[in-house]
Amino acid sequence: MNSRTTSLPAIGFIGTGIMGKSMASHLLKAGYPLHLFNRSPEKAAALLEQGAIWHSSPKELAAQCDVVITIIGYPKDVEEVYLGTNGILAGAKPNCIAIDMTTSSPALAVRIAKLARERQVFVLDAPVSGGDIGARDARLSIMVGGDPSAYECALPILQCMGNNIALLGPAGSGQHAKLCNQIVIASTIMGVCEGIRYAQAAGLDASAVLKVIGSGAAGGTQLNVQGPRIIKGDFAPGFMAEHFMKDIGLAVESAEQMGLHLPGLEQAKRLYQLMLDDGMARDGYHALYQLYIANKV
Repeated sequence: MNSRTTSLPAIGFIGTGIMGKSMASHLLKAGYPLHLFNRSPEKAAALLEQGAIWHSSPKELAAQCDVVITIIGYPKDVEEVYLGTNGILAGAKPNCIAIDMTTSSPALAVRIAKLARERQVFVLDAPVSGGDIGARDARLSIMVGGDPSAYECALPILQCMGNNIALLGPAGSGQHAKLCNQIVIASTIMGVCEGIRYAQAAGLDASAVLKVIGSGAAGGTQLNVQGPRIIKGDFAPGFMAEHFMKDIGLAVESAEQMGLHLPGLEQAKRLYQLMLDDGMARDGYHALYQLYIANKV
């Protein structure tokens, strides 16, 4: 595996959704040759207009690239995109680095990395936190698991998309760290919803309350960013509830495998399932507040 030279490596990007389109645009602006595949071609249109190159499959894309980045939906999608007949490993050149930025299963990350090494390909699991705003502003936190030398080669590319990046251990470590992140968010957003609901029931100006408590010990991203959105009734997705529910499910599954009982996480799973059952799957995850308004919790 060679370090970067004066010629920038060709990057393949798979998954141009809410976050992926911003992340890919930063790579284009940095001058990297960018190759694209997405299941919905129309979602790649703006990037293609800016000079990205379209491919008809992950296999075809990987054959033309030095680095491949994925940020897609569910573990089953990751498995297909990497291990399928027309997947990345079927087309990747030796010493290619693939970076999966999807929140996925730690066990799957370990399996993909092992199969990739048998083909002389390096796979990093590198899920992100920061949502649509972090992706737009290139301020994502990126949690990485995998080979240290591959990480060092990939770091300049990751720095185009994030500003808090760490290698946390071998394959699967990035996914475990991201599940820690989602566990914290799951209980925190419930607390934000309950605090706002309490303020409103007490006849207080909830915005004024947030302004005061947001600079104290209760402050944080969920309160200070999602709180005002909740009060305004703005439930547009920066991160959809159905995807957050997927992450919660992965965390519950992984915790059970380790023999852990995490009651806050389990309560969050129950509430988010109610959200999905009520048809709010594609609302932002902060739309959980609507359950409190409707007295469905």
